[in-house]
Amino acid sequence: MDIRIKVPVLLSAVVLLTASCSPQKPISGNYEVVPLPKQIAIKQGNPFLLTGKTTIVYPSGDSALSHNARLLSGYIEEATGFRLPVKEENDASGKLIRLLTDKQIKEKEGYRLVVTENAVEVAGSTPAGIFYGMQTLRKSLPVCDRIPIELPAATVNDHPRFAYRGMMLDVGRHFFTVDSVKRFIDMLALHNVNTMHWHLTDDQGWRIEIKKYPRLTEVGSIRKETVIGRNTNEYDGKPYGGFYTQDEIRDVIAYAAERYITIIPEIDLPGHMSAALASYPELGCTGGPYEVGTRWGVKDDVLCAGNNQTLSFVEDVLAEVIDLFPSEYIHVGGDECPKVRWEKCPKCQARIKAEGLKADNKHTAENRLQSYVMTRIERFVNSKGRQIIGWDEILEGGLAPQVTVMSWRGMGGGIEAARQKHPVIMSPNGFVYFDFYQTDRVEEEPLANGGYLPVEKVYSFEPVPADQLTAEEQKYIVGAQANLWSEYMTTYKQVEYMTLPRMAALAEIQWTMPEKKDLNNFAQR
Repeated sequence: MDIRIKVPVLLSAVVLLTASCSPQKPISGNYEVVPLPKQIAIKQGNPFLLTGKTTIVYPSGDSALSHNARLLSGYIEEATGFRLPVKEENDASGKLIRLLTDKQIKEKEGYRLVVTENAVEVAGSTPAGIFYGMQTLRKSLPVCDRIPIELPAATVNDHPRFAYRGMMLDVGRHFFTVDSVKRFIDMLALHNVNTMHWHLTDDQGWRIEIKKYPRLTEVGSIRKETVIGRNTNEYDGKPYGGFYTQDEIRDVIAYAAERYITIIPEIDLPGHMSAALASYPELGCTGGPYEVGTRWGVKDDVLCAGNNQTLSFVEDVLAEVIDLFPSEYIHVGGDECPKVRWEKCPKCQARIKAEGLKADNKHTAENRLQSYVMTRIERFVNSKGRQIIGWDEILEGGLAPQVTVMSWRGMGGGIEAARQKHPVIMSPNGFVYFDFYQTDRVEEEPLANGGYLPVEKVYSFEPVPADQLTAEEQKYIVGAQANLWSEYMTTYKQVEYMTLPRMAALAEIQWTMPEKKDLNNFAQR
């Protein structure tokens, strides 16, 4: 089937629904939302009538559920125009939407939604679970302006398939404002995504303030110009830059946390470091001169792995990043790191000799050197009580002991890591790279990073290759993630265009049990 036909139909349906709202009779909600809940049981009995007089209540003194209740009031207002009052439960009467904690719900992100004539009850064992129940309630509402809504009597029981449900936003190539990042976070919350991977540094720009190294943003956040098109020989001649202060970073982290989204920062190393090398040339193998990247792709100049000053720099940067971000994981990249400079660098070769790093049939000595760097970084990050994630290239040279692998070059790296009993996040470019074209009519589309990834192919992705892993090994697949690289995304408007509706397909990959997935049903929803 062709989702390209169905999406406009869905949008038209929303317009017609809005236009059809009339004050004469209520309209009905529908619990078959995206992602599809695990169990929906429609019951006998009168529906719950949601009007502007409905009240949202929460247990007295529960600050987390008070916050949830206010978010829910805002969500309902967006959909219906009704701004529902929020009260502690012992201060309210009449038709109620009740948020409550129920420790008998086993899954920490699971919820139960019960609708009767007199009340809507959203329960979970944690505030996060209740939040996801709120999302289902929110999405079950028709879009109209201040028209009563009938919610059928029902019980919905639900919980996610994967604990890690991620989406990556790259701001290294093109920078997006704090307000835009918050809007992106709102999109994640709508789709039950609980992790935002924030790619903050790359060859073409350093986007995070580091107090100890001010030149990273004074110099490294600005490239002198940008290549036009897909690495042509033409440039726009315009300086391009932008970065987040540490206060802005804290603000975004807090905004995400209020929506039960963890932000994982990425400082990509030892490759993709042209912006850092332009700021501090002594960190490279040749001493420069270097410049912030103006073209896309992989650069030969990387951090000097034999230089003690370079390794201290990495630890200093990560220390400030760890102080800012409360996430368990810190992403350290590890991808696309050419070894040509290391092969000729006296300091790197001396490090290889001093550490006794030997080539074998699978790995060069320089591969082993990257593994040495990653293992040292892992020890440092572990000493701060955190864990590292790296792209699947960190398998080359041998894995650091406790690293989590993000498999992007297909699923092979993830399969190998799972067999070695390392946690794996599946993120293969053939299925979940949202910088690829959504249609094969590329002449009608804004410039993208090649490839063809329609909604139906995203939806077909199965993160657990059961035919290649034992039942025990499959347990190491902890989640799935889609990635949005921003080389060709010059505006935030284009970010949303490339992300939606493919994020809806991602949501069902991450949340919905595979036996419940059906492409035709998904297209209708």
